[in-house]
Amino acid sequence: MDKKKYYITTAIAYTSGKPHIGNTYEAVLADSIARFKRQQGYDVFFQTGTDEHGQKIELKAEEAGVTCKEFVDKVSGEIKNIWDLMNTSYDKFIRTTDADHEKQVQKIFKKLYDQGDIYKGYYEGMYCTPCESFFTESQLVDGKCPDCGRPVTPAKEEAYFFKMSKYAPRLIEYINEHPEFIQPVSRKNEMMNNFLLPGLQDLCVSRTSFKWGIPVDFDPKHVVYVWLDALTNYITGIGYDCDGNSTEQFKKDWPADLHLIGKDIIRFHIIYWPIFLMALDLPLPKQVFGHPWLLQGDGKMSKSKGNVIYADQLVDFFGVDAVRYFVLHEMPFENDGVITWELMVERLNSELANTLGNLVNRTISMSNKYFGGEVRSTGVTEPVDEELKSVVLGTKKKVADKMEELRVADAITEIFTLFKRCNKYIDETMPWALAKEEDKKDRLSEVLYNLVEGICIGASLLESFMPETTEKILAQLNAPKRTYEELDTFGLYPAGNKVTEKPEILFARLDIKEVMEKVEAMKKKEAEKVGTAEEKKEEPVIEIEAKPEITFDDFMKMQFQVGEIIACEEVKKSKKLLCSQVKIGNQVKQIVSGIKSNYKPEDMVGKKVMVLVNLKPAKLAGVLSEGMLLCAEDENGKLALMTPDKEMPAGAEIC
Repeated sequence: MDKKKYYITTAIAYTSGKPHIGNTYEAVLADSIARFKRQQGYDVFFQTGTDEHGQKIELKAEEAGVTCKEFVDKVSGEIKNIWDLMNTSYDKFIRTTDADHEKQVQKIFKKLYDQGDIYKGYYEGMYCTPCESFFTESQLVDGKCPDCGRPVTPAKEEAYFFKMSKYAPRLIEYINEHPEFIQPVSRKNEMMNNFLLPGLQDLCVSRTSFKWGIPVDFDPKHVVYVWLDALTNYITGIGYDCDGNSTEQFKKDWPADLHLIGKDIIRFHIIYWPIFLMALDLPLPKQVFGHPWLLQGDGKMSKSKGNVIYADQLVDFFGVDAVRYFVLHEMPFENDGVITWELMVERLNSELANTLGNLVNRTISMSNKYFGGEVRSTGVTEPVDEELKSVVLGTKKKVADKMEELRVADAITEIFTLFKRCNKYIDETMPWALAKEEDKKDRLSEVLYNLVEGICIGASLLESFMPETTEKILAQLNAPKRTYEELDTFGLYPAGNKVTEKPEILFARLDIKEVMEKVEAMKKKEAEKVGTAEEKKEEPVIEIEAKPEITFDDFMKMQFQVGEIIACEEVKKSKKLLCSQVKIGNQVKQIVSGIKSNYKPEDMVGKKVMVLVNLKPAKLAGVLSEGMLLCAEDENGKLALMTPDKEMPAGAEIC
């Protein structure tokens, strides 16, 4: 029989710089799913790669003093090396600078233009360079990009547009009829309520303000907008041709069974991409999974925060499979996960070194000590054996059920439940006690056989997640890897087989203090290598004329509290003033502030601010003011409200 196909993709990594462990997580997650599907007997095609066009790349290359192609060649190579380091078993690594991809993108653009889905127009809006996206004023959050939170700039240029609204009703209908299409379900609700149901605007699909992109061949001053370019990799990579000459692989593998992406780019994959496919008259992918983020202990990783952790750094400390285990096991299905050096050490010591490593080592050591390494079933059983076998043989289905739901962390937990049950079995049967009684020798042999058999099945299930560890365990047990079908049978370990004479420690316990000392040394060395790059540039300072000293008693006369702005409006007779209603404890004070040039009334509502509460009331532009909002002012007169850096209730005293 022909194998059932399974086509899985990751988002292609943007070549603006080296990917951190949060970016790398996606490739490892996809790899674990691809490996498990192969183990189940599927004909798997796993595609990943790099997204290499756009204004951000053009700017980065210019800063580096190299051509755009030289820049992306270097970064793409670095990304591929990290994917390889993490033992990801991709079948194709596509680059959007590949000639065959670029050719198909041009043909797709022309096809959509010829059939009236793309038209030329004029674009004016707020543009986020890192996200390569235009936004309307209403889409901005606090005046910044709604996706990444960075500043946006006004942009105006001739552009081609895609008629999104033409296909929106069809997409809404499809999503409603296919509840499995978007996972987790919360992502679906967000996209439907925030974008689809309010109505889609036509999408800008070309740019003229930069050159690093795929030229629109019939209008060369335009380059194809990065999302139309990037998203089509999922079909061009397997041989799609919009002239009808697609490869047999495309005909076999499309539609994709799973697009695995970060939650931050889900809008592009469940709105733009399906609509592009509808316009090309192609079936939609079966499922899009927007996975959560892997965060550093103090929030989302970013170079500006100095909290970035890279996969190769972690591998140097812990090894490939320990890192794979951590990122796969620590990520919840729907909520963000957290990674810290301390947590890595804790998990390695408690779960990898103790639960798994110690189990394998003890079993092999006892087999050598009591039977010269020979493992043999004697048939001398007790009820506790059946309990062990029930757990071992029940694990395959539990893992398969979790993987079907893409709950990879839960699948790994099921496998480690098997290993924990084996450890408990040792405590229950006490092999060391059996060894002291000659008439219990056959029972002891059966116990050790059951342990070896349980570990073999557990190790075979572990392969999708920790392939090198599986190989090491089975090599030490002198056992072949079980096929997926064989995982339903207990007792396949060949009787009389011998385990290794010298068991290897799979995971050595680490001392947290020593690890953190090495981490600090590594950070210091890296900072020195890049010319103390982690040090902040010296910021300008402002000198102001000193006021007369006051006494502590003078200071204590002033009452500062946290206030919450519940309403705000412009003062009509003034160009500078805003009038805010500020909740302070159980009272509301009206405060007039000269901050109109820096804050809009709608931006003020909901802010927590620092208030001088007992300032004598006064009228400003005819409006009563009952206090003062505290601000800082730079050398250009720009104002910033003073706000608490932690959540504080309205009325909290500032002391």
